[in-house]
Amino acid sequence: MRTVIFDLDGTLADTGGDLLAAANACFRALGHGDVLCIETDRGAALRGGKSMLTLGFTRLGIAPEAGLLAAQYPLLLGHYAEKINVHTRLYPGVETAVRTLRGRGYALGICTNKPVALAETLMVSLGARHWFAALLGADSLAVRKPDPAHFLETVRLCGGDPARSVLVGDTETDHSTARNAGVPSVLVEFGQGNTDVRALGPDAVLRRYDDLPDVVAGLIG
Repeated sequence: MRTVIFDLDGTLADTGGDLLAAANACFRALGHGDVLCIETDRGAALRGGKSMLTLGFTRLGIAPEAGLLAAQYPLLLGHYAEKINVHTRLYPGVETAVRTLRGRGYALGICTNKPVALAETLMVSLGARHWFAALLGADSLAVRKPDPAHFLETVRLCGGDPARSVLVGDTETDHSTARNAGVPSVLVEFGQGNTDVRALGPDAVLRRYDDLPDVVAGLIG
């Protein structure tokens, strides 16, 4: 079966606001107030909790030592779990594109480096979990993206054929995952980071979700 696997943060949904809010909750608890902001720090949010904490502590002039990050990281995840869907929204056109792909017979899955429990909670809260046959997170396997096994296992759980699959993402990690798995990559150019995705040389760049079904058809039939 032809299969389309999606990244989550910055690809299906703009999660930056809620991720940065969770990091700021850690800094407020330490007496520093809000340190990060959505206008300048979306890229750090995209790279995960430890990246946000590292940026914030560096900005405060505090050495982000491993022990400090290890102590704050689970607290950040707790804050995020409590308010996981305050600002988060699916990108425009996602629902229509997903319904079109399913109607054309594609299997759909999610392969994310977000902890799987948080990814599941978020997708359920967005009313979108049932659109996808499988969802694997950072802790679903012993490896994660850009290791191709993470992607390939997601395809397998969807009942898909790796030889007729594609990865839709927004970062170099997603592009590298696709290359490592020997499949086409489609990178959205509206994600949370500041990377020029065209410079990565993906098989296609997506400007809007309305175009995704035809882009996928051009790559894997």
